[in-house]
Amino acid sequence: MRTVFHNALVYTGELPLQQAFAVENGVFTLVGSNEELLATAADDDELVDLGGRFVCAGFNDSHMHLLNFGQSLQAAKLAPVTDSLSGMLDHLAAFLKSNPPRPGQWLVGRGWNQDYFTDVSRMPDRHDLDVISSEIPILITRTCGHCCVVNSRVLELAGIGPDTPSPDGGDIGREADGQPDGRLFDNAIDLLSPVVPLPDKEGLKEMIRLACAALNSYGVTSSQTDDYCVFRSIPFETVNEAYRELEQSGELSVRVYEQSNITTMEELECFIAEGNVTGAGSDLFRIGPLKLLGDGALGSRTAHLSLPYKGTDEYGFDLFSDEHMNSMVSYANAHGMQVAIHAIGDACLDQVLNAVDNALRENPRSDHRHGVVHCQVSRPDQLRRIAELGMHVYAQSIFLDYDNHIVDRLLEPELATSSYCWKTLLENGVSVSNGSDCPVELPDVMEGIQCAVTRTSMDGTGPYLPAEAFTVQEAIDSFTIRSAEASFEENVKGLIREGYIADFVVLGADPFVTAPEDIHSIPVQSTWLGGRCVYSAGEN
Repeated sequence: MRTVFHNALVYTGELPLQQAFAVENGVFTLVGSNEELLATAADDDELVDLGGRFVCAGFNDSHMHLLNFGQSLQAAKLAPVTDSLSGMLDHLAAFLKSNPPRPGQWLVGRGWNQDYFTDVSRMPDRHDLDVISSEIPILITRTCGHCCVVNSRVLELAGIGPDTPSPDGGDIGREADGQPDGRLFDNAIDLLSPVVPLPDKEGLKEMIRLACAALNSYGVTSSQTDDYCVFRSIPFETVNEAYRELEQSGELSVRVYEQSNITTMEELECFIAEGNVTGAGSDLFRIGPLKLLGDGALGSRTAHLSLPYKGTDEYGFDLFSDEHMNSMVSYANAHGMQVAIHAIGDACLDQVLNAVDNALRENPRSDHRHGVVHCQVSRPDQLRRIAELGMHVYAQSIFLDYDNHIVDRLLEPELATSSYCWKTLLENGVSVSNGSDCPVELPDVMEGIQCAVTRTSMDGTGPYLPAEAFTVQEAIDSFTIRSAEASFEENVKGLIREGYIADFVVLGADPFVTAPEDIHSIPVQSTWLGGRCVYSAGEN
């Protein structure tokens, strides 16, 4: 049966807006005016009056951590209480009291940010967590995901002591006497892998269900997600099986393009040998690029810069050697895989661009779509080089909400004046998609669109480099058709167009006429996947 949606403001990827569209067998079959669509309606067609609401293609978060998001939904939510260390600790203690862990479980929280603490000017440490419990293992992750703090019990379980060396690409925080202070940065977090409690496959599936339902409520129908790094001790095959079983049971309400986070050549060779190459899979679960993590984050001062952080002699650090990065990227490229590499600092970006350049010289490819994830701190020469290499950029405009408060404080002017320059990339012909890096930020697309358009924080701080602002159309496109380009799917989704997959979102107001500072308040009314409603505000 065909369904005709009419009386709407339909953004098709082009202006002016249309009024109506038809869906049959999960795809758009006709788009046009009310008169045109209603004139074609048969007696057995279903007619849906959208009441003049705005409709566009379903949102596609082009870089996030879906499984990690589901895990965070089961943990203590620290982001809303990160205005003080004492308040955050009180919340964590209250969560423990109301959610006592079963034997073998840990108390886990996510979302603290020391830059927002008003009572102290430091990160939490093991002593803070020991006050909550010295017996129950406690792990709390910073909002960026590049730093965590554990209590003394976890250090004991993991065997991390004064003689434990910091791994390459990571750091163990220490007290004056050399004892670990409970803070672990980047690759040092992996020292916990042998002792962190692991969910079984059903546990993974429940995390995915929770995350998909939440994504649908934000209008998200596609997720390009880095999942294998969440539980390093769980084989990638198990994660893939969890997704495919949910697909087979009809429970997967978000299309997933797996940004395959693999860190060793041995595992990459095994991964590809098992047929896991870019594009393998179905419309609901597909293998995407090799995902590599190049450096840390700006807020944790672990992003690798070419100039020291302002007022310090610290530069951050890369997580891989040049040799290892080059070998991984070259192998993936030679075997037909796309690569997507996290780079926040400009020194790391040099490493990434060199690795991609080297791989393409060895094995040229005309449409590789290798990409830079984040691409925050950059120099003009690097922006030009990204365009010359034909790369994709996975931006997170929502990062401006926080980073507007720290960029000038952390970066020297030489870097601050040429960073977060996604409009320049767009004007140079680079495909720039958008996302949230959730659970670093919530997958709130309307807030992301607003930050892209205003270049200000949600509290009005800014604008930061206002010439880099997107138009509303460019911002919507960055969450739809540009994200589809990131996954080689721009001919099948990302637009409301005949023959395209019928993923779309109905909004409560038209962002083209809404005041830019109010775009974040536009509600999601309903979300549709393949013509099937997977979220309705009136039913949730």
